[in-house]
Amino acid sequence: MAFVQNLPFICILLSLFTGPLSSILSGKMTKKLNLVMITAVGIMSAMVLAFTVKSGEAYTYMMGHFPAPWGNEIRVGVLEALLATVFSVIMLLCIVGGSKEREEELESTKQNLYYIMANLLFCSLLALIYTNDIFTAYVFVEINTISACGLIMIRQNGRTIEASMRYMIMSLLGSGLLLLGICFLYDLTGHLLMSNIKEQVQILAATGEYQIPLLVCITLMTVGLAIKSALYPFHTWLPDAYGYSTMSSSAILSSLVSKGYIILLIKIYYRVIGIDVIRASKITNVLFVFGLVGMVMGSVNAIKENNIRRMIAYSSVAQIGYIYMGLGLGSEIGVIASVFHILSHAASKALLFVAASGITRASGKNKDFASLTGAGFRNRLAGIAFTIGSLSMVGFPTFAGFISKFWFAQAAFENANHTKTMLALIVLIISTVLNALYFMKTVIRIYTPAPALAKEKNYQNITVRGQAPKSFAMICFVAMNFMLGMCSDPIMKLIQSGLEMFG
Repeated sequence: MAFVQNLPFICILLSLFTGPLSSILSGKMTKKLNLVMITAVGIMSAMVLAFTVKSGEAYTYMMGHFPAPWGNEIRVGVLEALLATVFSVIMLLCIVGGSKEREEELESTKQNLYYIMANLLFCSLLALIYTNDIFTAYVFVEINTISACGLIMIRQNGRTIEASMRYMIMSLLGSGLLLLGICFLYDLTGHLLMSNIKEQVQILAATGEYQIPLLVCITLMTVGLAIKSALYPFHTWLPDAYGYSTMSSSAILSSLVSKGYIILLIKIYYRVIGIDVIRASKITNVLFVFGLVGMVMGSVNAIKENNIRRMIAYSSVAQIGYIYMGLGLGSEIGVIASVFHILSHAASKALLFVAASGITRASGKNKDFASLTGAGFRNRLAGIAFTIGSLSMVGFPTFAGFISKFWFAQAAFENANHTKTMLALIVLIISTVLNALYFMKTVIRIYTPAPALAKEKNYQNITVRGQAPKSFAMICFVAMNFMLGMCSDPIMKLIQSGLEMFG
């Protein structure tokens, strides 16, 4: 075994043990340790990606070299390595971009706690990406839930405590359904390793045995993860959680946490149940309908909002709908489009939250649209970055969001079900128009001159150097959007190759 094949396990352990270590260091040392750890994980993940692309096949890594059922293992392929690399970059930029706000909004005694929660959350995301054991996945789902809840409520004001309670209640409901599905599936197959479960499920599908219990398992796990990923109408916790937590928490939650659950759902469909069995169960039709509804209702709620961060949060509900619509199409190209949208939405939404923070900071920390008038002139880089993020979400060519919507349309055209094709295209057009309404309304607002307002309220002008960490994060996120928009073909090929390895 080549040394590089050990790196995914090292990444998980490194992020796991950095959390407790953060509790005994000073605030500055904890911050440096966190940044070094995420950077190291990103570099190692890129090395694993290069290795899997060169080898052209996935591999499994037995921890302790004990086979199942006594041991546990992780599985590494092109898709897993790609996701780990992108998530590492986004996590690093979210932490860097929100550093000043964290220092101002959190008590000094809670700085270390924040990094502990962030490290545990990052560890759980890596584990969800790499694990080949479905019960281990459930364990890290719970770690992800607890750490995400900690990131929401760490400010401890009324809004964040209420939001974290909503999040915990909804998330525990989803976790309970997921656990029930795993238990029933274990009872049917007698295995916890994903590859072994799939072998038994294929036998059950071929013989026609236990079809109703198997459908119950699929339904429970799907609904559980849909609740946890905030698919409409299970999104009620999301606006407050994203709108009132710290900026870096909002960026991490919106761009990474919900995506981890969707990635696990895709792994269950491909690696645990088998995509042919999933299509035969017709569960994709249900996901398709809920995805379409989420695409429209998330945007409608965003239009009604007068708070810029809550508007961006409701936009995430619509974007989650896009992903589930792609999965619901039931085709390979639909899943590829959904996975690419996970990457493009992660880069764009994190950019929007970081840029919105810069805009509100130049407006006396006010988040209502009236106060944001002319903010693009007071913080020029944040204004440009927010505009680029908005154009990406709308689907403007050369940006990441355009590629996502193009591939969703392509997947709809190639679908054999003409009803799905028409519905997907119509709702895609409606959702794009709605996206343009609330994002372009905001862009116009921040570029509407208001010198009297700025003078009256004593707003400040913020330069690039005056917000150096945030400026670095915004520039990198903008570059990611351009890269995903202009160099999408290689990434699409990596996603397709990774899904083929899944099968």
